[in-house]
Parts: sequence; C-alpha cells; structure tokens
Amino acid sequence: MDDDFYATIRVVGVGGGGCNAVDRMIEDGVQGIEFISVNSDHQALSRTKASTAIQIGEKVTRGLGCGANPELGQKAAEENVEDIAKAIQGTDMLFITAGLGGGTGTGAAPIVAAKAREMGILTVAVVTTPFRFEGSRRRQNAEAGRRKLEQYVDSLIVVPNDKLLEIASDDTSLDEAFSMADHVLQYGVSSISDLVAVPGMINLDLADIRRVMTDAGVCHMGIGRGSGESRAATAVKQAMSSPLLDTTIEGAHSIIINFTGGRDMRIKEVNEAASQVREAVSPDADIIFGAVIDDNMQDDIIITIIASRFEEEAVKQHAAKSTQTAANVASMASSYSTSRKSMQADEQQSPTMDDLPDFLKPRRREIPPVTYPRRDSRPGGRESFEGIQDGERYHRQTGDVLERMSEQREPRVLDEAPSREENPAPQPAKNKQSRQGGRVLPWFLQDELGEDRD
Repeated sequence: MDDDFYATIRVVGVGGGGCNAVDRMIEDGVQGIEFISVNSDHQALSRTKASTAIQIGEKVTRGLGCGANPELGQKAAEENVEDIAKAIQGTDMLFITAGLGGGTGTGAAPIVAAKAREMGILTVAVVTTPFRFEGSRRRQNAEAGRRKLEQYVDSLIVVPNDKLLEIASDDTSLDEAFSMADHVLQYGVSSISDLVAVPGMINLDLADIRRVMTDAGVCHMGIGRGSGESRAATAVKQAMSSPLLDTTIEGAHSIIINFTGGRDMRIKEVNEAASQVREAVSPDADIIFGAVIDDNMQDDIIITIIASRFEEEAVKQHAAKSTQTAANVASMASSYSTSRKSMQADEQQSPTMDDLPDFLKPRRREIPPVTYPRRDSRPGGRESFEGIQDGERYHRQTGDVLERMSEQREPRVLDEAPSREENPAPQPAKNKQSRQGGRVLPWFLQDELGEDRD
C-alpha cells in the first residue's frame, strides 16, 4: 500500500534539552518518526544521533551557543528559518521538544512553531521549565518563552522540572535529575505519537488527534498503568492526574482516551474507567475512544489520556498558578537585587552547606562508572559510548554493538522489547509498528505507574 496513506510524524529537538530528548528517543528504538536536531552549539550538535541536524545562527553565535540569551536564540533561528522549513516540509504532525529557560530552546522554539503554523502543520510542543535551583533568570526566560510559544503551537504540554523533585529519591544525583527531565520530554512525545502509529482494534488516526489538539492551547497528557484486579481503576487514576504536570482533566471539553491491554481486557473494566473520565470532564465533552489489543501485555493495562479546551474556571485556576509562579520569581529577583547591594554586610551570613538541597550536597561515596550505549542511526554510523566517572564524561567509539550495561538503575521493559537490529525486516506499513508491549518506562516513573524499582 502507498506510504502516502500514512501520517508523516516528525520531532524537532531545539536546543540542548530538546536535542537530548531526541537522542533518547532514537536510543530507545522509537520507530515511525523522523528526527531533527536544531542547535546553535556546533560542538553539541555534532554529537546528535538525528538523521537531520541543522546548525542555526552561525553568523550571530559563531557556533558557540546562545549563552542563555533567548533574543540571540531567536535571531539564530531567523537566520536559518528556511533550512528549518525545508526539513519539515510535508509533515502531517510536528512535535517540538525543548527545555525552556536557556537561549536556544527558549528563543528558537517559537520561530520553528511559527513557521510550522504558516505551513499548516499540526504542531504540538512538549517543553520543560527549569528547576527552582537554576535561578530566577532562567525561570523568567522560561515563562516569557512559554507565553510566546503558546501563540504559535496548536497544543502545549508543559512539564515543570520541580515536579520531578517530588518523586525523586533523596540520593538522586544532579546528573540523574537532568536526565529525568530529558526522559519526560521523550515520554511525552512518544506517548502521543503512538496513538497514531500503533494500529488498534478501535483505531485512532490523525483526524482524531487533529480534532482534539488543533488550536487547543495548554493540554493535559497523562499515562497510567495498572495490573491485577483493579488494574483499569489504577491506570485511569494515574492518567487523569499525572504526578509530573500541574494540569488535570477537570473541565476539559475534548478528550482522547486510549486503552492498551491483552486479550483478557474486559468490557466492564473499560466502561468503569471511561465513566470516571466522563464524570471529571465537561458534561458535553467530545470523548474519542481507542483500544489496542497487545498480546504482550498479559495482565497489564495502559491508559493514555489527552485533554484540551478546558472550561473557563479551570483555565483561570491554571492562570492563577502561573501568576503565582511569576510572583514568586519576581520576589526572588527582588530579594536577589537587595542582597547584592548589601553583600558585604551579609558576608558573615552566607548560606551554609545545610541550606542546599540534599541532592546537591557532596557525598562521600564512590560512583561506579556507567556506560550508556548511544546508537548513531545514520548510514555508516558507529556505536558511541558515553561513560560517567565521578561526574566527568568521556566518549569512545567502537565498531562493535554492545548491550547496555550499568551498575546503577536500568529502565525496566514492560514486556519483551522490540528488535533493534540495524537492518530490521521490512514492516507491513509505515508508522504502524506496535510498540506498546515493549515500551520502556523511565526508571523514575516505574513506581508511579505500578512498577517495582530495583
């Protein structure tokens, strides 16, 4: 059958955080999606695993990055906007992923979104906002970038990095914290793209996604997983109120709810879970239902929910949260300015080590080396391995394909992972590979979604 009958989905990673998320998706074997990395930092871009890499702003940045300056990031993207347009030509659904707060991601992502909107492409942005410890400047940059990005995308999903701290353990390292943020971007994109790419018993297609996500503004995206007697109830509760988002589905007018389970998935449990969703949303909500039978799921059920077009009261509550956040940032900035003026007077009252978050305090323990495989998907590419020893990174190249080995936590595969051969057998249809049974959950989400962590 002609490939033109299937949706063309592309993911554009913008800036350091966005490009990291793209690399993780490639490493995890996400198929049916084309990946593009966009960055102003030439050195960082040279390490991307995306088949298409676009360096922006060579004239204004000389390939050295934007130095946390969003205005420079915007100028860099404008310099190469036609290169970006050429790369996304013919796209049916475009994901933009970025970490807000820096220069390239914050300044360039709205330019990419504006061009995609001009080209009539359904565009969804999945972004993170900075950790509080990153300072007021990055948080102010992120808030300004979020407002600008929202003007151009059809749907916007915002993941506050501070939410990660609520589920992180006390011994989570700084490197692990930023790795968690990259994983969240990756998981947000793949969870939505799978709705189109994976065929189902009750199928969802691009038209369904368009119906819910076109000109929708801020969206809620949640995913839950349950097993055992109350598996559907457990999964839908997790999906309705994600621990990683400020949003819930309350008051939404447009809903997609998709069930993935084995052949033992019962109509009664599906109905009960769907009823919980219906009770939480607007009485006249447009609810689109999908179901996928995956023999690898066995006793598990995965529920994915996308909610948009919230009632006015719900929007006000969300705006109030954003306003409060902005007020907190302004207060922090004011306090910082005052303290700078009286720095000498306060010198004897400088913060001590006890004032730092636990995960930022130095620990008297040796960190074993960890090696992560990095697959270069381009023709003739080789395996790249990144090692971490006492916080220092090194790279080495090898022609051999080694399996991932780590003495720390490893993400658990829900069921048998799909083959990752470099030359996989031809698929029957583009974008239709079933990946639900082999989905790899980030280790820090395994507890939240019903997995026991090692």
